[in-house]
Amino acid sequence: MMDAFSSAAQNTSFAGRRLHLGICGSIACYKMADVLRALLKMGLHVSVTLTDGARQFVTPGLFEALGAMPVFTNHAPRQDSFGEEAFAHLEPGQRAEAMLIAPASADALARLAGGRACDMLSAQALAFDGPLLVAPAMNPRMWAHAATQDNVATLRRRGVRILAPGNGSTACGDQGQGRLVSSDELLLACLQALAPQDMAGLRVMVTLGPTREPWDGVRFWSNPSSGRMGAALATAAWLRGATVEAVCGPGCPPLPDGVRRHDVRTAREMFEAAQSLWSEMDLGAFSAAVADFSPVPYGEAKFKKEGASDGFSVSFTSNPDILRTLSLGRREGQKVLGFAAETAPDMDALMTLVRGKRQRKQADLLAGNAVNAPGCGFGTDSNSMAVLDKNGHEEIWTSQSKADVAWKLWSWLLRV
Repeated sequence: MMDAFSSAAQNTSFAGRRLHLGICGSIACYKMADVLRALLKMGLHVSVTLTDGARQFVTPGLFEALGAMPVFTNHAPRQDSFGEEAFAHLEPGQRAEAMLIAPASADALARLAGGRACDMLSAQALAFDGPLLVAPAMNPRMWAHAATQDNVATLRRRGVRILAPGNGSTACGDQGQGRLVSSDELLLACLQALAPQDMAGLRVMVTLGPTREPWDGVRFWSNPSSGRMGAALATAAWLRGATVEAVCGPGCPPLPDGVRRHDVRTAREMFEAAQSLWSEMDLGAFSAAVADFSPVPYGEAKFKKEGASDGFSVSFTSNPDILRTLSLGRREGQKVLGFAAETAPDMDALMTLVRGKRQRKQADLLAGNAVNAPGCGFGTDSNSMAVLDKNGHEEIWTSQSKADVAWKLWSWLLRV
């Protein structure tokens, strides 16, 4: 099953970026091994600090074995990955581009808020001037205590991003707010902290997925779109600082909590939802595989085959052209990214189709993908693209992840 992080996990632009991970004493420590593994798989360089409390649950050797480098404790760095002497309490501030402390105990919050440097992790945080993320985990009554909330307020006022704990059953058996946020949320927060915020302040709308046009009580007209390309677009824009509205057809993947989701079913519902949002948007990405036609409804009952042994006919009516209508009706300053899902014998033929569609839809940027190409198109993690902008600049991209395609398309749309 896909999660929201899956829409970003294959983005190669994060390879080589540096993150420092601080781990405090909590039963949730074990989750950080999976977080580390996912970050390393994306090509990030991750260093780790374990407090004495964390070492009661996990060992430095676990994180070394997974590939963290170096791994610090309160005594000395376990490894020196740079071949030079380093001041352990200063190194993350000199090397890392973002820092995550998770799980963060109540005591760690107090040390951070008080500016103390009594152990390795708090000293490293005090010397770190990049984006600092803190994800607390503790007993619900400890989290709710006025002293803890004052410390959280102090950290937020200083610009620290607090990933507030979730509700549920905690290790001690109590119910309430205190559980560490999901690994998915931690990973996305790390990527957002590392991403360029070149879309900050922009309002973005993305349409994604298929539409389903009902015929009888159980049947509908549709296509195999999974919504993965649109999810990658929505996630990439959110990571880069945009306020994102996603108009989602049926079966679309999960999106980051920071993306506002509007679930629809039919083409007309998608058109109405997108039209209601569009006037307030700066950028629009129309990646949904919208059905061009809807069957004339048979009715609410299930159609029975009795009496139709020789077959039957179904009539269709046209659906609204969402991309063309909103593109032509835009206000000054709005930019439009359109998509064309096509079947073509080769990329040159695909580009010919893209040229015609860009002209008809009047999009600033039109991206065509060959859905009949092996390993690309509907339901896959990759696409081969023919891309053309309004100035006549065109490019053909061989098969690459939809996460990378989304990242490159936003960069192109920003500068066109």
